[in-house]
Amino acid sequence: MSIDRSRIRVKAMLIAPNADGSAHAVSRNAPTVENPGGYHRLIGGGVELGETHSDAVRREVSEELSATVLDLRYLGVVENIFQIGGEVGHEIVFVYTGCLDPQPADRGATLTESDGSVVPVVWRPFDEGGEQLPVYPAEAMRLLETV
Repeated sequence: MSIDRSRIRVKAMLIAPNADGSAHAVSRNAPTVENPGGYHRLIGGGVELGETHSDAVRREVSEELSATVLDLRYLGVVENIFQIGGEVGHEIVFVYTGCLDPQPADRGATLTESDGSVVPVVWRPFDEGGEQLPVYPAEAMRLLETV
C-alpha cells in the first residue's frame, strides 16, 4: 500500500520503556536512501477521522503489537518534516509514554503494519551513546526531558 505524502498526517506515538527503564520499544525499519542502515521509529501511527489521539495510540498498539498500554501519559506534540525514499513527508505527532502489556520479547519481537508487513521490534537504550540508527520522530525524545 502506497502512502500519500501530499498532505500533513496526524499521528500518535508511544515511548514505551522496558521494566527497568533502561530502554524503549521501537520498530526497526528497512534501509532507505536517507538512512542506508535503516532507522528506528516509535510505536504508533495515524489518527483516524473522529478518533482522539489518545484513542489512536491505544488502537495502534493493540493492532501492531496485540498489547495494551498501561499508565498512558501525554508528553506533548512535535512536528516532523522529513524525507523518505526521496519524498517529503510532514507529520504532527502527539507523543505519549506508557508501559506495554505484554512487553515485546528481548529478541525476535515483531509488529504488523497496517499494510500487513511485519517489522522487527527492538529495545533501544535511552542512553544512546553507542546507537548507530536514528530514531523518528527525533524531536519526540526531547519531550522526556520535560517530565
